[in-house]
This record gives sequence, structure tokens and C-alpha cells, in this order.
Amino acid sequence: MYTIGEVSEMFNLSIPTLRFYDKEGLLLDLERDNSGIRKFNDKTIEALRVIECLKKSGMQIKEIKEFMHWCSLGDITIEKRKEMFLNQKKSIEREIKELEKALHMINFKCWYYDEAIKDSTEKRVKNITPNQMPHEIKTYYDEAHK
Repeated sequence: MYTIGEVSEMFNLSIPTLRFYDKEGLLLDLERDNSGIRKFNDKTIEALRVIECLKKSGMQIKEIKEFMHWCSLGDITIEKRKEMFLNQKKSIEREIKELEKALHMINFKCWYYDEAIKDSTEKRVKNITPNQMPHEIKTYYDEAHK
């Protein structure tokens, strides 16, 4: 069993955030001792891992709450839960592609400004065509401009 303070440190979450999760009904297996103090067991810790994963994937608390409700309903919601994860997977994959495109542009611009700094001007580098760029830089340029 873990205290709220231990779980706060473990997940780098504030104690008010953990209390909010409890109030919203996200921590289905959370136990309390005789004094009403929250005690986190291994099932609650695993639920927090899933909650944090879903939050990082862009899911709203309302949607996470619905997922946790589905979990409480048992096997009849297995397909719904899998579908939800597949949708989150697709969303993350789209976001990764967008971030990769942004990273390609940043890599290209870092090279561009390195060249401009070497010359103390952008004059030469502005006139470089993609076919005149080093292969790796051309790849960044091409990927950023798709």
C-alpha cells in the first residue's frame, strides 16, 4: 500500500490532482483506512499508469472517466475499450507524423543558419537549391515540404 504522498512522488503528480482523480471516480480500487486516509494498492497504481498514458495521448478526463466506467462493467466492454485504444493509437501516430515533419523543418533550418553564420550572411545559402544541398539536408527539406 502507498500513501498519497508516495504516489504523488512516484508519478510526479500533485496531491490535489490525485484527490481530483479520486473525486472524479477514476480510481476505482482506491482504498481508505479507518481514518479515511487514501491508500493506493497495486491495482490503483496500474490504473494511474493507464490514466496518465491516456492523458498524455490527448484524452480528456471525461473520456478517461468513461473508460474507467467501462472497466468497472467487466468483460461486456472489452471491445469498446480496445476500440478506444485503437483510436488513441491512430491519433498518436498522426501527431507523431506531424511532429516528425516539424523536426525535419527544424533540422533543415539549423543547417541553413549554420551555413549563414559561417558566411556571416544568408546571401549564399538563400540561393542553394534542394539539389545542391547535402543529401541528409535535402531529405530534411523534402520531408518538411511534403
